[in-house]
Amino acid sequence: MAAGGAARTALLLLLGAAAAPGPARGSQGDREPLYRECLGRCERQNCSGAALRHFRARQPLYMGLTGWTCRDDCKYECMWLTVRFYVQGGHRVPQFHGKWPFSRFLFFQEPASAFASFLNGLASFVMLLRYKAAVPPASPMYPTCVAFAWVSLNAWFWSTVFHTRDTAVTEKLDYFCASAVVLHSVYLCCVRTVGLQRPALISIFRAFLLLFLACHISYLTLVRFDYGYNMAANAAIVSWWTTASTS
Repeated sequence: MAAGGAARTALLLLLGAAAAPGPARGSQGDREPLYRECLGRCERQNCSGAALRHFRARQPLYMGLTGWTCRDDCKYECMWLTVRFYVQGGHRVPQFHGKWPFSRFLFFQEPASAFASFLNGLASFVMLLRYKAAVPPASPMYPTCVAFAWVSLNAWFWSTVFHTRDTAVTEKLDYFCASAVVLHSVYLCCVRTVGLQRPALISIFRAFLLLFLACHISYLTLVRFDYGYNMAANAAIVSWWTTASTS
């Protein structure tokens, strides 16, 4: 399988896994009685019947087009009500649904993070264009480097989307695509060091990395979406390859 084919296979795997349902998570903030009472009251008052029609009529078009619902608005308002309650009581700001609270700007849920991800993606795209202009396609590393650039661009795209609109699907795509970048970085290093002289070995290693990615995504999708495990797994594969390549 060529590098581009492996990248397409990984992308299809990521998209399929992201569409699968995942277990719900709770945090201190969304377990707080004040938050739950506020959310229930807001939904009863604003998210049904004539009140819901009124909400949709006054909701900015860009909010509706990016998927912000009445319930999402209630969760946002009640989150900040709870945060103010905690701060006034001298307590630490809690997390909500596994996330720290961020101030929304227009339809951007985490505006600074979304902008940073966009800039990273833009830099990757510019460097891809410069690489393709400077390196001939016949170069041995050309397909692998171009595939890595597209894997990185894909990851920064979904990172931007996730920080713009945090949903179960966009969160999975952000994390899974980031893992794909880590694994493709290891693959790129392997091709550069030993793969050009031993194509059979690189084929086996590519299959191993795809299997690892499939198992990693399956665990996070079907068993438990665990932030700590995700970070540890990515760090472990990089640490293992660093040790193996320098020994």
